[in-house]
Amino acid sequence: MSTLAVLLTLLGLGLVGWLAGRGRALHFAAAGRSRPHSRPGQHGWYVALWAMLPALIFLAVWASIAPGLTTETALDSPAASALPAPGMERNAILAETRALANGTLAAAFHPEADALLPAYRAAQIRYGIAGALLAIVIAFAGGAFAYTRLAPDFRARTRIERLVMAVLLLASLIAILTTAGIVASLLFESLRFFSSVSPLEFLFGLNWSPQTAIRADQVGSSGAFGAVPLFWGTIFIGAIIAMIVAIPLGLMSAIYLTQYARPATRKWMKPLLEMLAGVPTVVYGYFAALTVAPALRNFAASVGIPGASSESALAAGLVMGVMIIPFVSSMADDSIAAVPQSMRDGSLALGATSSETIRQVIVPAALPGVVGGVLLAVSRAIGETMIVVMAAGLAANLTLNPFASVTTVTTQIVQLLTGDQEFDSPKTLAAFALGLVLFLVTLALNIVALRVVKKYREAYE
Repeated sequence: MSTLAVLLTLLGLGLVGWLAGRGRALHFAAAGRSRPHSRPGQHGWYVALWAMLPALIFLAVWASIAPGLTTETALDSPAASALPAPGMERNAILAETRALANGTLAAAFHPEADALLPAYRAAQIRYGIAGALLAIVIAFAGGAFAYTRLAPDFRARTRIERLVMAVLLLASLIAILTTAGIVASLLFESLRFFSSVSPLEFLFGLNWSPQTAIRADQVGSSGAFGAVPLFWGTIFIGAIIAMIVAIPLGLMSAIYLTQYARPATRKWMKPLLEMLAGVPTVVYGYFAALTVAPALRNFAASVGIPGASSESALAAGLVMGVMIIPFVSSMADDSIAAVPQSMRDGSLALGATSSETIRQVIVPAALPGVVGGVLLAVSRAIGETMIVVMAAGLAANLTLNPFASVTTVTTQIVQLLTGDQEFDSPKTLAAFALGLVLFLVTLALNIVALRVVKKYREAYE
């Protein structure tokens, strides 16, 4: 029996359980007894969940153990006597047999796989039917157990709400455990890297050329893992050039939309502005590499600026600044709109003009929220990869020339982990150390931004 058929059967049993539980609860009310604690629909859901959840849990467990049972049964058949001794070749034959049985492989390379296939399919069908029947039996048993517990004073609503709370808690724990797993993996691999490379060299070194550290005896003496050029490139592009573009344009856009624009104008301009956040970053990267970067190079050459490159920090920073305008604008818009109307009216009543009210009252009052939006935008910018890869280049240069090629932490992570890599060399493990530093920096920026926004909300809510 196919998995889809089993799931549809369980769904049908759940529907039957819901109808039966609801019908019994309606009978309680029709019998003129005391008012039931829970509604008929909640009684129905209690029976339906007992009919489906235990069976679904069993199916999940059975799906993990059934392939092993099928393989063991097939190996006990006479056809398995021709298989080689346990080892790589035997495992390859068994893998081909599974692929043939599941329909993911049209023909096998080893003839032993074709010989073992009938026994494997027979065992697969047998255990599939056994699992389906057991799941249906468990569904009947769970539904019958729940049905017998129904009574006018039975707290079905409480049971359902507890289950919903458990599901919500599990969803929250999945997010937390995922974050913990990411941090643990970064820490583990970073510690392996720092066992070969000094943390002082990594954090304060000025030379980044991991490709020169080929042998293990070259790692400690080559000075090839100085990440300061990467840190500077990340700050130069994401926190300086991009912010010079995003902060003024985003803040002025928010001021116009909240203070000057008509409601009809704001209605279509604000969604258009926020559409910038939905454009894929690879599209921004193409625009930066094919349009902005050549134009900047030609401009630099025309005015005699030395060191101009077709891949520059300025090209990546300008396009990245345009990309994160919606982050600044949206937070500034919400912060300015949250300023109490009484502050505006008081300033205007004292004789201040609209522009003076905006400069001296509204913007200072909304400044904590604006700062929070800027910090969130910075954390978004320093984590950007595609624009930098396509427009800024791969050269780890420590330079103040915006027309020169630079690289960032995210770009180097991509470069170090691209292709077939050995995860026991410092060159590859350096990517995890860079990822750990980037994670800590963005985490700190997000924490500061959330604290600033929280302080702002406490002041005006």
